[in-house]
Order: sequence, then structure tokens, then C-alpha cells
Amino acid sequence: MAYSDSERDGFRLSQLIYDSRYRAITIQAVTLALVVAGIFWLIMNARNNLAALGLTPSLDFLSNPAGYDIAFYLIPYDSQMSHGRAAFVGILNTLLVASLGCVTATIVGVLVGVLRLSNNWVVSRLMAVYVEGFRNVPLVLWILLFFAVLSESTPAPRAFKPDENGVSQASMYLSDSFAFTNRGVYTPAPVWSDGSGWLVAVFILSIIGAIYYRRYARKLLFDTGRLLPMAWPALLILVVPALLAYFVLGRPVTLDYPTLGGFNFKGGLNIPNSLLALWLALTVYTGAFIAEIVRAGVLSVSNGQTEAAFALGLRPNRTMSLVVLPQAMRVIIPPLISQFLNLTKNSSLAIAVSYPDVRATLGGITLNQTGRALECMLLLGLFYLILSLAISLVMNIVNNRMKLRER
Repeated sequence: MAYSDSERDGFRLSQLIYDSRYRAITIQAVTLALVVAGIFWLIMNARNNLAALGLTPSLDFLSNPAGYDIAFYLIPYDSQMSHGRAAFVGILNTLLVASLGCVTATIVGVLVGVLRLSNNWVVSRLMAVYVEGFRNVPLVLWILLFFAVLSESTPAPRAFKPDENGVSQASMYLSDSFAFTNRGVYTPAPVWSDGSGWLVAVFILSIIGAIYYRRYARKLLFDTGRLLPMAWPALLILVVPALLAYFVLGRPVTLDYPTLGGFNFKGGLNIPNSLLALWLALTVYTGAFIAEIVRAGVLSVSNGQTEAAFALGLRPNRTMSLVVLPQAMRVIIPPLISQFLNLTKNSSLAIAVSYPDVRATLGGITLNQTGRALECMLLLGLFYLILSLAISLVMNIVNNRMKLRER
């Protein structure tokens, strides 16, 4: 075996630069040291500047009373609760609008993306107008536009109050169950009593049963070619057990209907226009981008797959749902992750319509009241980082399940 001069003479420091076996390690080590030194310098510089201003980094302010009200909350809250509680209310509000937006934007995007490929010229052109119109206008303008429409085109709550002749300027819908006002939409609110937990458990099991039925029907189709109906059996599995449990358990869930009291509605559930405007804007804006992703994914599937499905007797809708879309998902999911992340971060534009998300509570009022700008911004950035990583983790798991597997 032949040995080089360096191998015979042993290791020398000059090899860290001139020897290709060690040069890459040297460069990476130096780069890492510079990055760590830069971060350390930034931290020490921030610490010295804060000390010069008489400020010591601390999270103790989160336990102090907030002293401000929040218009919309999912958990009990009042102004005497802590800043930490207010921040948590904002976090839940952010998660609510982000999750709703991701679901509805995906539905809209898939439908529009498929319709853009329709052979009907009018339908495909209308979908193209939607995509180009919504994705080329800044999101904040759509948020403000939807908020203005919801606030200006709906009556005030006092318009629902009858005058001396018993006639009101506005009326509720669906047997006086829903009221659309400039303060939001008033809907019936569920009232949970004993046995409601069992009802929720039955409903969850029904969802699992419906999912497993669809999986069984797909597997049976691919293994034997036998085609089972999917829509109505899954719907029966989802609805019938829940209805039976509802009556067997003695109707553990009732509805609290909104009623007009004075100049506003009492009872029920109030969905503010700020939430609706933000939700609608995020849906139609992100849905336009998802539509193009879906269209590209569908076009990536060979036409031979569609022709083979038609030759087997599958209808166009079955071909799309069973053959084309499952193969297109491998192309759709990676860019779809980016759109979900964008939607989640774009929800911080809620401040434009005064929706109390975490940006408005922790990064807004709490920051201004306490003066803890560094702590609030770090906590806010950490929240969005964790949320984005969680979304990426879930979608990457789904993406791995969609990968081609050799048999």
C-alpha cells in the first residue's frame, strides 16, 4: 500500500488549510465560531444597553394585572386577569382564525384548481379571473374591504327592534336564530350539560368510523375493482350514531338563542365582523395561490392515468378523487406547506380590523403598557416559530405518507 508524504510525516497544522481532507471541516468550524461570537456579542450588547436604561430582562410582567378588555375571547377573561392570560387569549384567537383559514382556503383552492381545468370555457375563465384578481391585490386591502362590506351593508342591532306599530327595519333568519348586524353575526350557542362528554366521544368515534369506511372502500376498489358508494354511507356513519346518542343521553346539548334586549342582542354567540372579515380575506387570498398549486399538481399527472380510469368505467369525479388527486398530492403538498405558513403569519394583519389576536394583545397593548418591548417581541417571535414548526411537522408527515413506495 502506498502512503503520501503527509501520511508518513503525521498530521501538521498546515493541513487544515492546504489539505482537501480537512479544509471543509476548518471552514465550517471557523464559520460556526464566528456565528456564535456574533450572537454572543448581540446578546451582551443588548444586555448592556438595557442595563444603561435601568431595564433588566424579566418575564415577571406576565403575572401583573392586564387592565384592559378584549372584545372576543374563547376562554373566560376580564381586565383584572394577568397579561399572561391576555396573551393566551390572543394566542387562541390566532389559532382559531389560522385553523379556520387553512381548512377553508384548502377547500376553495382545490375546487377552483380543478374547475380551472374544466372543459367549460365560461367556468375555467371565471376561475382564472378569481385567481388573478385575488392573488394580485395585497391581502390587507381585502381584509379592509370585507370588513367595510360587513359593517356598512348590515343593520345595527336596534334596527331589529319593532317600532310602535310592531314593524322592524330588519329581521332575523331561520326562525329568529341568526342575526346579521354591523357588530357581527349572532348565532345560537351550544349549552353543555351532563352527558355531553359521552356525546362528543360518540361523535369522534363516528368520524373515525367514516374515515375507516372510506379507506376500506378505496382498498376494496384497488384490490378487487369492486366499487362501493362512499358519500352517503360515510354520512350515515357520521350522523346516525350521534343522533341516537343525542336522544338516548337525554339531549345533553341544547341551544341558547340570541334575543334582542335593549339596543343589543343578549345570549347566543356573537361572531364579530373583524373575525369574519379576516377569515374571508385569508380564505379567498390564500385559496387563489392554492388553486394554482392544485392545477399544477393535476397537470403533472399523466393523461394515461385518466384514460386508464375511464377505460375501467370510472366516472370523471371518481377518476379525479381516486386516481388523479392522490398522485397529484405528491406535487401539491410541499408548496402547500408554504401557503399554510404564509396564512398563519398573515393572520397578524388582524390588527387592521382590531381583531384581538396575539399580535394585538401581547405585541400591542401589553407591550405599550409594560414597556417590555424586547420580551414581548421575543415571545411573539417564539410563538410564531413554534406554530410554524408544528405545521411543517404535520404536513411533512403527510408528505412522507404520500411518497411512492417500491413493492
